[in-house]
Amino acid sequence: MLSRQLTDTVLMIRPRHFGFNEQTAGSNTFQQAAAEHERLRIADMARSEFDAMVEAMRVHNLKVLVFEDLEKPVLPDAVFPNNWFSTHEGGIVFTYPMYAPIRRLERRDDIIDYLTSHFNVQKRYSLEALEPLGQYLEGTGSMVLDRLNRIAYACLSPRTDVQALHKFSLLSGMEMRPIHAFDAMKTPIYHTNVLMALGLDFVVCCMDAVSPDEQENLMDQFNTTRKELITIDLDQMNAFAGNILELRTPKEQRIIVLSETAYLSLNAHQRHSLESRALLLPVAIPTIEKYGGGSARCMIAEIFLIPG
Repeated sequence: MLSRQLTDTVLMIRPRHFGFNEQTAGSNTFQQAAAEHERLRIADMARSEFDAMVEAMRVHNLKVLVFEDLEKPVLPDAVFPNNWFSTHEGGIVFTYPMYAPIRRLERRDDIIDYLTSHFNVQKRYSLEALEPLGQYLEGTGSMVLDRLNRIAYACLSPRTDVQALHKFSLLSGMEMRPIHAFDAMKTPIYHTNVLMALGLDFVVCCMDAVSPDEQENLMDQFNTTRKELITIDLDQMNAFAGNILELRTPKEQRIIVLSETAYLSLNAHQRHSLESRALLLPVAIPTIEKYGGGSARCMIAEIFLIPG
């Protein structure tokens, strides 16, 4: 069923204090530092990029719920809400344990209250209780979910702990598939959603980053679940070609949201493989990518709840 893997409703946070986050830079090699005198300009540019992205999505009939970032505390990564909560069929909401102390402040009761009052929410699982144990799992950054086949793919890293993943697996009923993946410098990939993206009938993945002894089993899993593999290389992964998200409109049109950086990195064959399935919607977010170390998929929290 199309709607089980894809949704037409998403939630996004309009950034107020966007910028380089020193607390996350150690594990996120995609981030670039910024000079202090650039701080306000970078924040302004990030807001402009965000607004244009939301408008592009709405023009294509996607439902985008926008919340403003808080004035205080100052949260440089608030534009990436998919790391602290996720929603699931059956009225389920998860909130997650975050690696960086500053990012734990992104969890907002007002947003959970909004979801509870506007949608049919039956259960909330609060995994942030694992933070004192040093067990982190940063939502659909740490996990790429095959909702149709009940599988959670997860690259293990300082931000993705196998014990927290096991806890999610028990509560969600999803089978966990831990992955070991590394960049060219042999640093663990910080989030699974920069390594791979999973759509209705395809998966984009940088297989060169996956540990060699795991590659065959991973490809077998994709074949078993009837996901056509579209491989990207390390340079394309660094251009966020794996950080894309397939959505659908209320009329069941499939749309793949990705950044212009990611789109331009794709070769003709890769682009054709994706365009044969869905409309590609490139958005220009270079400031957010450069200083935040995340791209289009990171900015989108999917809503799989029924309005109520």
